[in-house]
Amino acid sequence: MGILSNLEPKRVFEIFEEMCAIPHGSTNTKAISDWCVAFGEKLGLEHYQDEANNVILIAPATPGYEDAPAVILQGHVDMVCEKEAGCAKDMDKEGLDLFVDGDLVGAKGTTLGGDDGIAVAMALAALEDTTLQHPRLEVVLTTDEEIGMLGAAVLDVTPLQGRTMLNIDSEEEGIFTVGCAGGSSVFCHLPLIREEFAGETLAVRVSGLVGGHSGVEINKGRANADVLLGRLLRAMSAATELRLVSAEGGSKGNAIPTAATAVVTVADGSAARKAAETLAAELKKEYRITDPGLTVAVETVETKSLPMDEVTTGKALCMLTCLPNGVQAMSMDIPGLVQTSLNIGILKCGDDEMTAVCSVRSSVASQKQMVRDRLRCLTEQLGGRVDVVGDYPAWEYLPDSPLRERMIEVYREQYGKEPVVETVHAGLECGLLGEKLPGLDCVSFGPDLTDIHTPRERMHIASVQRTWKLLCEVLKRSK
Repeated sequence: MGILSNLEPKRVFEIFEEMCAIPHGSTNTKAISDWCVAFGEKLGLEHYQDEANNVILIAPATPGYEDAPAVILQGHVDMVCEKEAGCAKDMDKEGLDLFVDGDLVGAKGTTLGGDDGIAVAMALAALEDTTLQHPRLEVVLTTDEEIGMLGAAVLDVTPLQGRTMLNIDSEEEGIFTVGCAGGSSVFCHLPLIREEFAGETLAVRVSGLVGGHSGVEINKGRANADVLLGRLLRAMSAATELRLVSAEGGSKGNAIPTAATAVVTVADGSAARKAAETLAAELKKEYRITDPGLTVAVETVETKSLPMDEVTTGKALCMLTCLPNGVQAMSMDIPGLVQTSLNIGILKCGDDEMTAVCSVRSSVASQKQMVRDRLRCLTEQLGGRVDVVGDYPAWEYLPDSPLRERMIEVYREQYGKEPVVETVHAGLECGLLGEKLPGLDCVSFGPDLTDIHTPRERMHIASVQRTWKLLCEVLKRSK
């Protein structure tokens, strides 16, 4: 008997637990994709699988629904793999260790993958449930959503008849998302020239920041560790001659970095430390509300790497100082909604190149291009180059949406209150799929998940129950 076998809805949780036994982090999706195909084959369903490991499973309409328009159920099979310090699990090869704590499901020491395993579980359970009334069901399970919606970008939608889609990829119950920003990842590459420089070698570390999602939390004013590192290096270089050896910060483009470290060689270690200490005090004052745990540390270290030469150091510090970051424009149509932003999510250094990876988002295509042009202009002026990857379009709000109205009606009856209907400054696959399926009517929803993409991630059992009930009733009314 499984850990989740006693939970309801029974098949949803059983399928979710089966999925959790298979490693399925981003880029590691072949096994989970094959498992989904096998699930469909066992039911005798029409099925498709492509080289990106995307899967489409199609169930015919139940009696009485033969003439109803097809409905697409959509989610992604990949999860973010993070674990606690000291956790020995190899998430590329080992399944998750699930546990139940009251109304919560979690995984010991690791992320749970409720984003978006619960979509897969609900979609497969719907295909299997012989008591569920529904039109033709087209289940679309994409890959590598968490690293740029790569699966959705190459998905062949030819088998799909539906133009109504339920995207089960939201993590707050009672919120129906009906639009989102478009975006892309911009890689700013700066070539490095290195040479000998005599002096004291120091490591400068910024840590203790709150971080957060680079879309939905970009407007909260939280510090970006990569940006603060640039400010510290600039201050230290103003106090003494300095050569940069390396700079590293952040691990995901869609997360606000919580820590960053640079190694530098300086002519006057005392002056460099004092400059860093002075600015650190000012930074703590600046971010005392949003990032009370901000810490700056400077210590002597040894390195075998050559520092960058004077010109390259100047260019690297210019890039770190001048790269735009954060909110760039607010919506004039929807009060309080961020329209355009970017986040310097990853900073890394090799022997011959420093790279800053920026996550650019906007609900206005021309402003998304404007931000990319800024990044390109600055980087090329410094002698570098820019690569744009994973571009996806905005998902525009539909003034007339029969699906939205149907879901609001069901929600009102089930919960006795109105749902929140909103557009978000984050990326969802709905925009990409909407571009491939003209006229697509789509709503994104899901059960309560907390602390997603961290080892503290939890899924609320009662919320899954209510969400499943909502899904089944919406399908029943899809005539």
